[in-house]
Amino acid sequence: MEKAKVYFTRTITPESLVKIYEALGRELKGKVAVKISTGEPGGHNFLQPSLIAPLVDKLHGTIVECNTAYEGRRNTSEAHWQTFKDHGFAAIAPCDLMDEEGDMALTVRNGRQLKENYVGSHLSRYDSMLVLSHFKGHAMGGFGGALKNIAIGVASARGKGHIHCNGKPFTKFEDMFTADHDSFLESMADADSSVMDYLGQKNMAYINVANRLSIDCDCDAHPHDPEMADIGIFASLDPVAVDQACVDAVYNSPDPGKASLIERMESLNGIHTVEAAAALMLGTRAYEIEELD
Repeated sequence: MEKAKVYFTRTITPESLVKIYEALGRELKGKVAVKISTGEPGGHNFLQPSLIAPLVDKLHGTIVECNTAYEGRRNTSEAHWQTFKDHGFAAIAPCDLMDEEGDMALTVRNGRQLKENYVGSHLSRYDSMLVLSHFKGHAMGGFGGALKNIAIGVASARGKGHIHCNGKPFTKFEDMFTADHDSFLESMADADSSVMDYLGQKNMAYINVANRLSIDCDCDAHPHDPEMADIGIFASLDPVAVDQACVDAVYNSPDPGKASLIERMESLNGIHTVEAAAALMLGTRAYEIEELD
């Protein structure tokens, strides 16, 4: 593959978010889903409504999410809708809990672990998707960016368990945390491929906001405070490249606070999701950065 273009700006503002989307040169058409994480109540690192509102409005987008598979305040539709409201997302745009009425199976072609991926049934309502991700650490994936937001984020509650258990049956919550780890990372890449096949790669775009760089995900109700400074916003038409660029930016940062995030990524072999996605030809790890003023 040729090198992918990854756009970058150090400025994290509503205006710069719109500008970097426009730099991609891709108009997302039809009914546009904007996939974010609503963030587990108690946490505070999720992308703020005030930051994303102008871009969502520009796209006439609908903010979409799915229920969680773990106990908390987003594992039922009633509780999750309250989080949409409490975290301010319902006030800025239409919102859709995609698995509120169940899920649907997507075929995984040439998957290493999965043959099917279960996603919120409302995915069928959308023609295109902006994958708008908060890049940060994660207690199981090592880090979360575009690839995790597509895989776990678009999966229904049942689908999340299916991915965590590498396509094997699971009967209890603990099953998701005892499955083979690298196989779980590969399962996320498999799930990515099914969503990208379903929507079509030309109908997707990817933006990672690398701010509030905690070692913990927004799914954590009590995340560690960030130990390194914000980096900026990355955008690409290639989800593999945009995640690789964010990982590289952490390693290349002069900020000594990066050590804890690097340890989190390395201890969980987080880069393997990127490796597996590249092996499935979902994108390339080779990229060139174009920095915006």
